[in-house]
This record gives sequence, structure tokens and C-alpha cells, in this order.
Amino acid sequence: MKYLVVEPEEALDPSVRADLLDTWIAATDAGGAVGFTAPAPVERIADTLDEALGRVAAGVDLLGVLHTGERYAGMGLLVDRGSALQAHWRTVLRVMVHPDHQGSGAGRLLMEGLRGSAVDLGLEQLELTIRGGLGLEKFYGPLGYRVVGNHPRAVRVAPDDYRDEIMLVLDL
Repeated sequence: MKYLVVEPEEALDPSVRADLLDTWIAATDAGGAVGFTAPAPVERIADTLDEALGRVAAGVDLLGVLHTGERYAGMGLLVDRGSALQAHWRTVLRVMVHPDHQGSGAGRLLMEGLRGSAVDLGLEQLELTIRGGLGLEKFYGPLGYRVVGNHPRAVRVAPDDYRDEIMLVLDL
């Protein structure tokens, strides 16, 4: 498996979209904290993916992917907030690996690739948020991310299930 950056002219390739949509649906249905809850709302995920791919195609955001040699099996975005005052950092968003490849070091490979892409862009920091209650800090901490904030009950995954949103930052 290897990390690749999807070039803007490749972002709207139907095979890229199909593999990433499959990955996102599978990650959601496996319980991943990737913006939706199971069962995966396929149309909403497809719309969100299309919006993200459009921003990549426009050259606004960077899309890093994992490729197995046969298909795309992971993704993460470096999202530009559009402010000149925040041009020195990006938000890491939509980080996911297909469940078939979890536990194999694929997530670490993806995050190291995104870090390298950020360095190549001349960035100084990366920021990401995670859903509390899943222990994801244990994954991101060894990668150099540190917790800088906590928004209690910011995420409602069900009518009676609220989770904190935890903000982490990595200095490059």
C-alpha cells in the first residue's frame, strides 16, 4: 500500500470517486467516526464526497489517498479555511481507511503522508478534531498531535448520545 496525492485533474475521475465512496460507506457502517453514523446514509455521503472532490479539483484542498495497487482504500483531506490569516495551517478532515485494511498500519501511513504533504506545502501546523469516547487520542498522540481543546457535547450521534469534540494540533 502506498500514499499518493490526487492531483486536481484526477479528482473527478469516476474510479477515484467509486473507491472512496465505497471506503466511506464501509468505514461508516463499521462504526468509524467519519462524519456520519451507521447505517451509512449513502446519498448524503456521496454529496459530501462530491463537494470535497470539487474543492480538490479546483485546487483549493489537497486529497491524500492510500492505494493498494488495485484500488483506493483510504483518504484524508488538507482543507484550506480560505483566510489569509490562517494560510499557514490546514484542517485535516475525513481521515479514513477501509475496514479491510485497518490494523495493518494503513492509518499511520496515511497520516504520515498527509504530514509530508503539509510540509511540502510549507505549512506550520495541522489541526483536526475527533469524536470523544472512542479513544482516538491514542492513535493521534504518538503521531505528534496534542489535545488543545474540548467542546463538550458538540456531536450528537443519536437523540440521547452526545459526544465531545476534541481538537488536536500538530506543529510541523
